[in-house]
Amino acid sequence: MTLDMAPHKKIKVFTGTANPSLAYAITESLGVPMGDATISRFRDGEINLRIGETVRGADVFVIQPTSSPADSNLMELLVMADALRRASAKSVTAVMPYYGYARQDRKNKPRDPISAKLVANLLTAAGVDRVLTLDLHAGQIQGFFDIPVDNLKALPILTRYFIEKGLDNVVVVAPDVGGVARAREFSTRLNAPLAIIDKRRPEPNVSQVMHVVGDVRGKVAIMVDDLVDTGGTIVNGAEALVKAGAAEVYACCTHAVFSHPAVERLQASPLKEVVVTDSVPITPEKQFPKLKVLSVANLFAEAIRRIFEERSVSLLFD
Repeated sequence: MTLDMAPHKKIKVFTGTANPSLAYAITESLGVPMGDATISRFRDGEINLRIGETVRGADVFVIQPTSSPADSNLMELLVMADALRRASAKSVTAVMPYYGYARQDRKNKPRDPISAKLVANLLTAAGVDRVLTLDLHAGQIQGFFDIPVDNLKALPILTRYFIEKGLDNVVVVAPDVGGVARAREFSTRLNAPLAIIDKRRPEPNVSQVMHVVGDVRGKVAIMVDDLVDTGGTIVNGAEALVKAGAAEVYACCTHAVFSHPAVERLQASPLKEVVVTDSVPITPEKQFPKLKVLSVANLFAEAIRRIFEERSVSLLFD
């Protein structure tokens, strides 16, 4: 399907250095060339950006997840948005398959920052007109913006994969109470019952499983979450499910952050398979035999197409 290339409308797509393989897959699906942008570094580490083509009057989409290294990738996105705005782009949409700093979305303790709101302010100040993202860690982050935010879902892609596997006697498991809404939607899509793992988190990146709420004995358990960081929550959950009598345990998530020692933990765990998307780059050292990667390129391409052609994006949520 080609884009509506009416004389009064122009589209340009650029990428930073965060996840170029996904960006090129998106442009290939769109059928448009990648924009000419060169990103290098001054000797002191500052970003040196040069846009090599005109963007005047164009609807511009910048594909840049703010995954690790989050500071550098975020700054690239801000610098590029500023450059495009100053070059008279008609609109600038930040396409962020992964929205970094989303885990600090409220004050849990006195003097805590609300980093997710700060990032929203920075993007708006840099000249971003719209944000297109995927599975925000907290849906209320959309309210931090005074510009449109489209928060796509990976659940349809994950659902299709597990339906095609033809698993029987499935139960969907929320790895914690905070993930119940996501797990409930997943269980509805799979027409499967729901279970919940009750856990305590004494400090960041450390989780302690308490017990499993729901019947998992003899069933194929699929844990679903928005991201896997160090892997502690997922691995502890898998061990608890096996102890509770689950026949097999799968895990799926949108964002494969995989901070050390996630890879070693996941490969050594009772998990049969770990299913993720390519929202963030999965470098060779983060790949392991149990890993399955699904692409979100077509999803983002269709969302960009619909935004450019001023059609509904909400249909993609189904």
